[in-house]
Amino acid sequence: MNAYADPSRLTLPELSSLGELAPFQDAPPQMPAAAPGKVGYLRMRFARRPGRSELVELERIAPLLVQQALYWDEAMPELPICMVTSVGGGTLQGDRLTIVVDVEGGACAHVTTQGATRVHAMDSNHAAQLQRLTVGEGGYLEYLPEVTIPYRGARYASRTHVVAAPSATVLVAESVTAGRKHHGGERFRYQVLSLSTEVVRPDGAPVFTEKLLIEPARRSPELPGVMQHFDVFGNLLILTPPATADRIVARVRPQFDRAAGIASGLSRLPNGAGLMLRVVATETHQVRARMRETWAVVREEAVGRSLPGEFAWR
Repeated sequence: MNAYADPSRLTLPELSSLGELAPFQDAPPQMPAAAPGKVGYLRMRFARRPGRSELVELERIAPLLVQQALYWDEAMPELPICMVTSVGGGTLQGDRLTIVVDVEGGACAHVTTQGATRVHAMDSNHAAQLQRLTVGEGGYLEYLPEVTIPYRGARYASRTHVVAAPSATVLVAESVTAGRKHHGGERFRYQVLSLSTEVVRPDGAPVFTEKLLIEPARRSPELPGVMQHFDVFGNLLILTPPATADRIVARVRPQFDRAAGIASGLSRLPNGAGLMLRVVATETHQVRARMRETWAVVREEAVGRSLPGEFAWR
């Protein structure tokens, strides 16, 4: 169903007021920030039903769109798959986007995007997106959007807030390129990229918080020990019980291949929350492939299911 609730709840004031966005509060001349058509909202709730999990509630406000849950995973036929589409042609200045995913106890879901998130060039204001993910006891969520590509002059903030029960398994992917590297000098030419993640338990107990802030004009990411010659950075957050995390660690080894231009490794999260896979590479497909390899291991160890082959069109 479509939702036309009070749009004030969708303006993301906590993101727009970030210090790094303070210089970028001017109104876009084309259309005011957070105007109708620029405030996207998507809420999905998944519940366990006999034989499978189902998308039982759906709210959507353009430019964000999900049509229905599909069941194309032959290795996990009970898994509802939702593909998020943006009908706005990319993320533009003044956009305020919110995605809410609730997975009830014992249910499962897979949420992805139709393609890369393209954060377009900006000459005023900024864009912001909030993801709120909640997974109940024994729940399983794969939240795996495609890569984010910030164009020249982009100012973009994203916050991911996760509420995960201790027995749940949650995969959250976040990857970003240095820009349109094949588009004539746009490597690290965006203005602000602010990415933060916060994880708490259902009772509100904090688990960990992380923030990545890149302002290339102030401090170049092209330094040794940062990005240097790499063009794509990826995180795969794996929230899972300690015993499952131990089995994953035993199977996923660190990787460093100078010739191929890729490096990756697992780190343990605080408070026994799970793991984080970090990947840097020269091409997007390398980060995607490494995340997929780890995703396959997580699925096998967490729910005892394999990961089918990737579609050629993906």
